[in-house]
Amino acid sequence: MSDHGIPGRSAPDGSSVLAGLEAARRRTEWLTEIDEPELTAQHSPLMSPLVWDLAHIGQQEDLWLLRGGDAGAQGLLPAQIEKLYDAFEHPRASRVALPLLTPGEARAYLADVRGRVTDAIEHATDDDALFPYVMVEQHEQQHVETMFATHQLRSGAAVLDPREVLPAGRPVVSGARREGSVLVPGGPFVLGVDAVDEPWSLDNERPAHAAYLPAFRIGRVPVSNADWRRFIAAGGYDALHWWSAEGWAHRLEAGLERPLFWSADGSRRRFGVVEDIPPDEPVQHIGYHEAQAFAAWAGGRLPTEQEWEKACAWDPARGHRRRWPWGDSAWTPALANLGGGALRPAPVGAYPAGASAYGVEQLIGDVWEWTSSRFEPWPGFTRMLYSDCSAPFFGGDFRVLRGGSWAVGGASIRPSFRNWDLPVRRQIFSGLRLAWDVV
Repeated sequence: MSDHGIPGRSAPDGSSVLAGLEAARRRTEWLTEIDEPELTAQHSPLMSPLVWDLAHIGQQEDLWLLRGGDAGAQGLLPAQIEKLYDAFEHPRASRVALPLLTPGEARAYLADVRGRVTDAIEHATDDDALFPYVMVEQHEQQHVETMFATHQLRSGAAVLDPREVLPAGRPVVSGARREGSVLVPGGPFVLGVDAVDEPWSLDNERPAHAAYLPAFRIGRVPVSNADWRRFIAAGGYDALHWWSAEGWAHRLEAGLERPLFWSADGSRRRFGVVEDIPPDEPVQHIGYHEAQAFAAWAGGRLPTEQEWEKACAWDPARGHRRRWPWGDSAWTPALANLGGGALRPAPVGAYPAGASAYGVEQLIGDVWEWTSSRFEPWPGFTRMLYSDCSAPFFGGDFRVLRGGSWAVGGASIRPSFRNWDLPVRRQIFSGLRLAWDVV
């Protein structure tokens, strides 16, 4: 392993990488095996029609795995059709008006691309050759999560049923209270990763570099629905002094009164089902401004992403990073809620075996956690194969989210993974964890 990096891993091979691609495809098929009108409709201006995502997944696989990223080379689609799936050229709200492939045509295209990719992967034998395949898997897994969000936004009866049962939670001190937090002592640690340790990491996660943080406290578990209901009951949405100036302006403009999909009667709508709000689930579908106001009301703050990553991955006793919060072993359903099969977060306290070296739980999966950090490159940042993966988004209004949600899958999550979105976004599966200064 590299100095102070992550312990060694097993060598990758084409069969394991292909298995990741196939796992992503099964998730795609699950979310798109629905009636054609549901696939071609635009369920929200925030999201693409599902059929656009379906063909875009194939277009990116075609581009990166069959043409080596050369957009000027002829793909399996005519050039004028392929341009319809350029995410930078066509905003989500406009995609429904494009002459898109039909669902049947999109599925046939995906199958054609995948058949050719399966043949090609036999010749990829090392990290550099395999990286584009895993990058494409991550891309598909991320679009699956986007499609979950589209399903949540659609109206009408349920078309998805849960496929998994989650473990029960256990009594834990509220994540909104300082006495429910754990101490992370001050000191040095390694922030970020290198390709030698995490070959599937993206450019914004690299390079690994020495960092120092003063001591802080961080919630053992995420903030729950019960915690958020107390915030509402205390008038948190009506109290200007808890909100930033930008946040309060947005709260007034958007008429925010509660998390997205919650109703005033104590129910919520989840994938076409109206149900009582479970008090012990991590709260989700809140924006950055709401998270920031809640933290102020609770007497805490949002952690920086540096604090979040140290609490998640650093092992102070051994003086190096862990591959996962719980150690270096692979994920199992006993350690975190990933993959989307349950269609919801697990209750707080459900994964004690998944705790980090500091005793922080549920850092991976369940809900993306807002941090106070803006999306900026790490020192020494270098663009990767897909050069527009990160760099166009640095320096803007984007805030970083960490840890993944219940809807992430496969290679698309790890402790170093950095997600980012605008502070007003609430359709994503976003929640929060609090931090406190140590004085």
